[in-house]
Amino acid sequence: MKLFQQLLVAPAALGLMAPIAATAAELNINDVSSYSDSTGVVESISQFSDVYPTDWAYQALTDLAERHGCAAADPSGSMTRYEAAALLNKCLGNVAQVNEEERRLINEFGPELAVIKGRIDGLEARVGEFEAGMFSTTTKLTGKTYFVLGGYGRDTNSGNAEQDDGSLTFNYTTQLNLNTSFTGEDLLYTRIKTGNFSNSAFGSKTYGNYLSATNNNADALKVDKIWYQFPVGENFTVWAGPKIENYYMLASSPSIYKPVMKQFALGGNSGAYAASTDGGFGVAWTQSVDDPTQPRFAVSTNIVSKGASNATDEGGGIFTDAQQKWLTKFEYGAPRWQVSFAVANEMCNDKSGTNTESCKAWQEYYATDKGNNAGTGNATSYSARAYWKPEDVGMIPAIQVGYDVRDIDDDDSQDSVEATAAWMVGLMWDDVFVDGNRAGVAFGSRAHATEIQGKHEGNDDDAAGNFVWEAYYDYKVSDNITVTPAVFGGSDVSTGENDDILGGLVQTTFKF
Repeated sequence: MKLFQQLLVAPAALGLMAPIAATAAELNINDVSSYSDSTGVVESISQFSDVYPTDWAYQALTDLAERHGCAAADPSGSMTRYEAAALLNKCLGNVAQVNEEERRLINEFGPELAVIKGRIDGLEARVGEFEAGMFSTTTKLTGKTYFVLGGYGRDTNSGNAEQDDGSLTFNYTTQLNLNTSFTGEDLLYTRIKTGNFSNSAFGSKTYGNYLSATNNNADALKVDKIWYQFPVGENFTVWAGPKIENYYMLASSPSIYKPVMKQFALGGNSGAYAASTDGGFGVAWTQSVDDPTQPRFAVSTNIVSKGASNATDEGGGIFTDAQQKWLTKFEYGAPRWQVSFAVANEMCNDKSGTNTESCKAWQEYYATDKGNNAGTGNATSYSARAYWKPEDVGMIPAIQVGYDVRDIDDDDSQDSVEATAAWMVGLMWDDVFVDGNRAGVAFGSRAHATEIQGKHEGNDDDAAGNFVWEAYYDYKVSDNITVTPAVFGGSDVSTGENDDILGGLVQTTFKF
């Protein structure tokens, strides 16, 4: 039973335990009438104090308590038969084999033991019903809470002006994961999140300061992921859900690097792996191998429709040509290494003009300050990933690399972005200084325009030379608490202003 379930059950259990606790002092007349010499009228509790220090049973119980260490104090004075039976039940409850004297005690107090056992069994049944009413036994609840204290400073070099607009903020995110299995092989996953990063130093993606832990739900609990997955045969896995992202419907993750900043997630949170949550379906095939340490092939394909739950706007709903993302990943690798290639067809034919901002987000452009437009056409993205980790822990780190490009089929308007690119390298060391601790470093270039309509091909975007980085250390305080100091920064992180940033934070992660 989990701790929180114990806390819920405890008050009810204490209430239910009351009759049992009372049996030693407030005896049921019918249960003990055969041991009383009275005519049926109970005048005092002393009538039932019929195990005396001079009795063999009294001495046997005293020896039993000492031998098994099952009583806080030895019996003193006389005992009722129910007190004796309760002591006997406590001392022998987990004993696999009894001796002759203990067997004689069991026979002597058999009726009282039967009454006690019946009440305990009834209590367990009632507590079991209480637990079942509170929560399904097929569901497991886990969670995380992040505390983040930090900020960043920004220098704007355009026009020789310098600006430091950083503020120190203290924020949180709480995530609850409900994992339900009905067959032991399937999974209904529900994720509930809340947080207050909206106006913090880490609430915006503009300068590469958005965290993996950031949540902008403004203290409101929201279901932000929900899907069902199940196996088909030995090699296929199928997903379907009204709130799911493409990269959750993969045979395996394309990255082993654990980032602090969101831009380094998935080997680079760009290209084919750019986020897009809504209704979708997916399937993955994984090659069977006799030895799980040997390499194997896997292919995953899935589709997410933006606005899948919305039938009011033109082009809304699922499987329309308004906004969809179809991702396919090919991979080959073993547990210690993998190479993969992914392609995503991003459809962004916004007929009504109401989803322009969403279309822009799909294309991840960084060209607003020069009058460049994202366009609202389709895009094709390509992402290459590779990782490797050493067999033994040491000075050699695990390595993650990623490269992304995007080709945008825009409306041929002047100054619209036609292509973008991004890359990253991540390094991680396990058991640094202390077993269980980890250090990580990542660097790369954010998605930036490499081709703009009406201008010569090449680095037309001021952010083309951008460079971003992070470094952190995970200090594992316990199995459930990790403290992560981190520093991050970048140069030319946004177009037009040549912004440079430098920041730091301390993130505390609580798992429960």
